[in-house]
Amino acid sequence: MSVIRALYTSIALLIPFGVHAQTFPNKPVQIIVPYAPGGSTDLAARVLAAKLTEQWGQQVVVENRPGGNGFIGMSAGAKSKPDGYALTLGTVGDVAVNPALFPNTPFSMERDFTPISMVSDAELVLIAGKNTPYASVQDVLNAAKAQPGRLSVATSGMGTMPHILLEWMSLVSGAQFQHVPYKGGGPAAAAVAGDNLPLGILAASGVASFVKSGHVKVIAIMSPERSKNNPSWPTLIESGVKDVGGSGWSALFAPRGTPPEVVAKISADVGKALKADDVIARFSGAGMEAVPTTPTELATRIKKDRESFAAIIKSANVKPE
Repeated sequence: MSVIRALYTSIALLIPFGVHAQTFPNKPVQIIVPYAPGGSTDLAARVLAAKLTEQWGQQVVVENRPGGNGFIGMSAGAKSKPDGYALTLGTVGDVAVNPALFPNTPFSMERDFTPISMVSDAELVLIAGKNTPYASVQDVLNAAKAQPGRLSVATSGMGTMPHILLEWMSLVSGAQFQHVPYKGGGPAAAAVAGDNLPLGILAASGVASFVKSGHVKVIAIMSPERSKNNPSWPTLIESGVKDVGGSGWSALFAPRGTPPEVVAKISADVGKALKADDVIARFSGAGMEAVPTTPTELATRIKKDRESFAAIIKSANVKPE
């Protein structure tokens, strides 16, 4: 009798999951972005949300929750109901850097989140304000070495990929900078464009309008290879800063406990959205690449990057500010 009862219970538990996956979504879906509007992560979220809205026939809304090195938004996502209706678009900084940088994060990727898919890979650039005297990486390094720790560089926040690249560049070149973290790429880009700070390491997508208007100039691209969209930008490696290179990727997560069938459906639909020609064009025009993956591929990428950046953080003796 107990065996039959257990069998009925198991069937009863499985039925809602299957039905949920078949009918998902039947109401609006939220994507939490842990950064302010205007940066590459925000842009990727909005392009994806618009496409999913089109595919699902349900509104997909973006909610920006900046601050706390991404902890505020990531924590909100971790505490959301695990039903697929509250997703989080985290960055490489949130999921692969912060766990190595901060000894006690308010969330755990393993405990609180389920990977869905990578979304974007954004080119990062070293920029200078139009009124600064810096025209090359060597100009920047010479100025930093002349006044160690005084040359300010804006980034999108503590523990973000731009921050790690700044520390990596400092470690390799011997130049010391003053790191100025902002609550997102948008405010940081505006600070450099407005001559409040001389330099920044930010997503190309977040500074594109300021580059076009002439308020900032690109000194170098942080990737190991030149940009396909702007091949005139030299790389750091070409400019003499050996072995330093990286980009800023984003990925979509659901709260841990979300039904596997729902996760699989979202992942498949996100993959379809990211392969659409109009989405690819929007991403490319903003200096990003659409990068759909399976949940397993995303989990593998997180593990690999976390190990690599933990080694850099240890070598550079990076400490939370």
